[in-house]
Amino acid sequence: MSTRDDDNIEFDFFDEPETVEATQRRRLPRLERPGGRGGGERPPRQPLRTPTGLVPLARLVGLIAIAIVVVVGLVFCVGSCQGKSKQSEYQSYAEKVQTLKKGDQTLGNEFAKNFVSPGLKQADLETSLQRYAQQEQQAYAQAQQIRPPGPLRTIHQKLVDSIELRAKGLAGLADALATVDVKKGTTGLADALTKQGALLAASDVVWEQLYQVPATQQMKDQGVTGVVIPGSQFVPNTDIVSARSFSLLIQRLSGASVSGTPSGKHGNALVSVRVTPQGVDLSTSSAPTLNVSADMAFVVTVEDSGDFQETSVPVILTIDAGGTPIKKRQTIPLL
Repeated sequence: MSTRDDDNIEFDFFDEPETVEATQRRRLPRLERPGGRGGGERPPRQPLRTPTGLVPLARLVGLIAIAIVVVVGLVFCVGSCQGKSKQSEYQSYAEKVQTLKKGDQTLGNEFAKNFVSPGLKQADLETSLQRYAQQEQQAYAQAQQIRPPGPLRTIHQKLVDSIELRAKGLAGLADALATVDVKKGTTGLADALTKQGALLAASDVVWEQLYQVPATQQMKDQGVTGVVIPGSQFVPNTDIVSARSFSLLIQRLSGASVSGTPSGKHGNALVSVRVTPQGVDLSTSSAPTLNVSADMAFVVTVEDSGDFQETSVPVILTIDAGGTPIKKRQTIPLL
């Protein structure tokens, strides 16, 4: 074979049909159910399944409901505990004030009795007044250390002010007596004593009007019940610290006597009996209805209806409600 022959070689290509790729679905063989066409019993149906999204939702709702119940229970428990805590806080505070009140009441009664005691000497009275002032100064320090509930902090300061007035009044009385010798001269002494005695009377007004009444109202506003804010009356009778009483005191201390035979009458008269805190006045002409409460008290007002100063005047309260009568006795040191 020659080279030319090689050049004349032809290649024949057969035309072939184009290949078309088509995706055909593969048909699965159809299963014949027994009992379908050929008869027989059908197989039991499978139970319907709950959609997968409802189960977590139901669980979530349940958890939320449980959480709400727990929160409500906690709120109820916390509220109940707070109520008990508030009640105990106010009760503890009132008990501390009650301790101060008892000490002041004892001191005030001793002060009044000392003023009317027979054979009283100036030096002894000065010493007693200085001791009273020191005791009241200690009560003042104790009152400052008391930590009242939040809503009563401002009002509690009035209690402190009341005790401070008592301490200053007692110290002022001792100082006024120490400046003069009553056997040599008493000019201006009665006025000086009266000014200091006015502080003692004012302390009772401050305690009641600026402390006890507002504190009681504040507790009512706070929903606190069953707790009583005690009152305190240092001067059992304001006549003890009056100008007339101090003038008579100076006469006794100086040993002065009135010449001649004294004339006049002795006596006292019942002015009124008031039931507090209800504010009802008792009388012999009517029988009012009284509300019994933990802070129920009887305020008896007596006046000197004679011409002389009266001392150690007894006052007896009798309540006859059937059975054994209830009796209460108090003594007014000076009228």
